[in-house]
Amino acid sequence: MPLAASFDISITAWALAFAAAIVIGLSKAGIKGIAIVNVTLMALAFDAKASTGIVVPLLIVGDIFAVIYYNRHANWWYIARFLPWILVGILLGVLIGNDLDEDVFKIAMAIIILVSVVMMYWWDRRKSKRVPTHWAFAGFVGTIAGITTMIGNLGGAFSNIYFLAMRVQKNEFIGTAAWLFLIINVIKLPLHIFVWKTVTTETLLFDLKLVPGIFLGVFLGIRLVKLIKEDFYRKMILVLTALGALMILIK
Repeated sequence: MPLAASFDISITAWALAFAAAIVIGLSKAGIKGIAIVNVTLMALAFDAKASTGIVVPLLIVGDIFAVIYYNRHANWWYIARFLPWILVGILLGVLIGNDLDEDVFKIAMAIIILVSVVMMYWWDRRKSKRVPTHWAFAGFVGTIAGITTMIGNLGGAFSNIYFLAMRVQKNEFIGTAAWLFLIINVIKLPLHIFVWKTVTTETLLFDLKLVPGIFLGVFLGIRLVKLIKEDFYRKMILVLTALGALMILIK
């Protein structure tokens, strides 16, 4: 359903949106790989394109919480190397987003994610300490991340792949991703407002009512991350990212 006035939104849509807000909080707190769940829930509650505009301000709120808590763990070297390619992808996403067939996009993205996860699993099984150093790796993954984050708020899966390939440790992973996506989502916001017109006063007022869900998700996520050991965290990200790709296919 498209977003109407707040009092016209069904109880089911409210429940789905609030659940999505909790998932955003969990994801921003470090439970990476589940971001696809919030995208799916929002798309079930509202039209697909309308839902992207609703989600972006919520992501920024979650990013701010994550930056405040994990700021000391951020590694700006990774951001400087990865961010320019994401910006290229965002611009491409703006240009092609209106005309791209959604089914083709979903299938291609899911296949790329699954292939990447299989490669990362194989990489881990080899116990190799080598990391990709060629600019083409950051360029390809970053551009795809930019396109997918603009069109469907799904760039997290590809940033996960990049950070895992770089063998970034758990807290550094979370802190670096927090700053990276705060920058990305702030850049995306005016594009949604002025180009796609998916963010309006109405959607922002609706988002404001969902902020407690994000806070709850962040609170729970921070505590869960503390309980997760480093080796298990890496495996968990791979599994959740793969499940997210499968959800894209069946959504």
